[in-house]
Amino acid sequence: MIGWQNQLNSLDQRGLLRRLRTVTSDQGAYVEIDGQRVLLLCSNNYLGLATHPKVIEASRKATSRFGAGSGGSRLISGSMSCHQRLEEGLAAFKGSERALLFNSGYAANSGILQALFEEGDLIFSDALNHASIIDGCRLSKARTVIYPHGDVAALETLMAQESSHRKGRWLIVTDGVFSMDGDSAPLPELVRLKNRYDALLMVDDAHGTGVLGASGRGSGEHLGCLTEIDLHMGTLGKALGGAGAYLAGPAAAIELLINRARSFIFSTSLPPAVPAAASAALEIVAGEEGAHLRQRLRENRTLFVAGLRAGGLTVIEHSSPIVPVITVDPEPTMAVSQRLLAEGYFVQGIRPPTVPSGSCRLRATLMAVHQPADLSAAAQAVVQAVQGVPR
Repeated sequence: MIGWQNQLNSLDQRGLLRRLRTVTSDQGAYVEIDGQRVLLLCSNNYLGLATHPKVIEASRKATSRFGAGSGGSRLISGSMSCHQRLEEGLAAFKGSERALLFNSGYAANSGILQALFEEGDLIFSDALNHASIIDGCRLSKARTVIYPHGDVAALETLMAQESSHRKGRWLIVTDGVFSMDGDSAPLPELVRLKNRYDALLMVDDAHGTGVLGASGRGSGEHLGCLTEIDLHMGTLGKALGGAGAYLAGPAAAIELLINRARSFIFSTSLPPAVPAAASAALEIVAGEEGAHLRQRLRENRTLFVAGLRAGGLTVIEHSSPIVPVITVDPEPTMAVSQRLLAEGYFVQGIRPPTVPSGSCRLRATLMAVHQPADLSAAAQAVVQAVQGVPR
């Protein structure tokens, strides 16, 4: 106990101690925290579907029909028609043979890599991949080679070096949109390499699905290589507004996951309301309303970024709704975040180990349901807080 407290004290002294904040409202453009109404600028509910009436109604109907829980794991008694319907919809959405649901993005990546890759296989992983991919590589018995972030030339050099003593399957695994910077993986170039070296390509498109592409199919559609991706991982808890995750890919891979993925086999399946809500969200994303919401999201991002740049802040150019403002060190980062919250803007500060030392940041995320006037005011508030201007 004393040792644990000492560890907590050390984190606190370095400005790295994390604490939970309780939201007492729905996940709309505004939320309530500690009795204060604040503009929500740190949610992954990019299209606002978590509060969409059709999504809520689908969830309600499923609970009324099937009950609150699934009763067991999918291999025992918890595989229900609502799970199957969503999997069929996701497979069609990604242009894959089949899909399989997992309870979270972390459970998906850890289970996929653990189950599909084994001793003798080789995984090439981007240096800034999500923690769940990193841990999935560790759980796999395959050897992992880390390549510099987004550096296709460096990756090709590494693959060429490994070719002379190749044994098993090769995999390139990458985020589609990187969660802390918001930039996209160079997917067309990765497709070229996977074809040249007879490798598989797995894309974690948690932050791209629903947001990018003409029909919201994600990073692959946006960059013109959707059909060249072998393994499509994505989440249901970001643009789709719910919870859970999936892999869409070849039928044989899905069957192997059902038989080998520990995070799938040994987990009670998602409650019926969750896949039902996701199915409704998927229909919205693929339709005219989804296109309209994506356009609103793009406009909101353009407006917010313009406001930050007008105030002298540097913002990386990319297509995602993730907008990082680098603040370098933990203490000033959290001081700025706390000031903004007091002024009515909920923007999280991000610190190590989520990001490397020296790259702490405010990580703002935009939603289609934000109003332009609110975002203009928020951008001005962020500029003044980062620059230490009194208000």
